[in-house]
Amino acid sequence: MRKLIAFACEGKSLAATLDEAEGSTGLLIVSGGNEVRSGAHRGMAMLAHRLAAAGIPVFRYDRRGVGDSTGDNNGFLSAEPDLIAAAAAFRRAAPTVSRLVGFGNCDAASTLALFGRSAGIDRIIVANPWVVQPIDDLPPAAAIQARYHSALRDPVTWRRALKGQVSFAKLLRGLKRVFAAKTEERTSLATNVLTALDGWHDDAAIVLATGDATAIAFAARYRGGAQVKRFDTTSHSFAGTENAAALHAAIVDGMAQE
Repeated sequence: MRKLIAFACEGKSLAATLDEAEGSTGLLIVSGGNEVRSGAHRGMAMLAHRLAAAGIPVFRYDRRGVGDSTGDNNGFLSAEPDLIAAAAAFRRAAPTVSRLVGFGNCDAASTLALFGRSAGIDRIIVANPWVVQPIDDLPPAAAIQARYHSALRDPVTWRRALKGQVSFAKLLRGLKRVFAAKTEERTSLATNVLTALDGWHDDAAIVLATGDATAIAFAARYRGGAQVKRFDTTSHSFAGTENAAALHAAIVDGMAQE
């Protein structure tokens, strides 16, 4: 059964959805960006329904200032109180849950890595963790570099260039971004997220969409020992039947790990 729940966080009212089940291991889904708890294309709502049907209780919530929750949206780095309150609300609403696993995509993955321990979460499954502090409107340098390598190996690129169909201004702008990145120091965000992930030791699993710019930027920096599953897709949100099935399988596998 699906149940709507309201809980408090620092004087504000947060909205949540609980897909009830009898299992003792529950999944807490954290939304990324300004995304509401149903997820892109209702992906998280459908994932929760499928997991609950298999006996896994699932809790999703809107952080402050997003969706049905009140308050101001101050971004994922300010979402620690929301995560702590959500984990506590989940345990109250589902008293059979004795082990809590967190799942998040993009900056929600970073939220879990940074603050999951303080929320009493036992294990995290993070997809395409956000480790880039934007300095312009271009994709991360690692993603630009990967795409250029692929494009330059493709004869179609050279045929388009000969026909004048390639924007050399855009090409030069991207190359400048790549070369500038080589002299940049690692950002504090990346350092903090990567260090936090290392602190989870065997209690973290990572899922990457290999063609996604955010995942490419993360993979270029990550040197830790957590289990990493890679899926050949460009969909950041794992949209589509095949991607959704792969993400579901990765989460079920990640939750089974002790």
